[in-house]
Amino acid sequence: MSLREVLEKVVSDRLPILLTDRNKDWEASELLENLSMPMLKRNAHFQPGMYIALINDGGYLGEVLYRVKPKA
Repeated sequence: MSLREVLEKVVSDRLPILLTDRNKDWEASELLENLSMPMLKRNAHFQPGMYIALINDGGYLGEVLYRVKPKA
């Protein structure tokens, strides 16, 4: 699944979450609008309630991009 597909699923399911990186809290829709196409095409995994991580070339979980944070 691509990062774009993960973010689209979060938006379409209307999950009440924010995605947090080291600097800021994001709505999934904001990330869809602001991330580059090469980044959105990268393979990713969504672990509900925990994180979105990249999948490396070997098929394993790689860098955690965003931690899931409930909306207040």
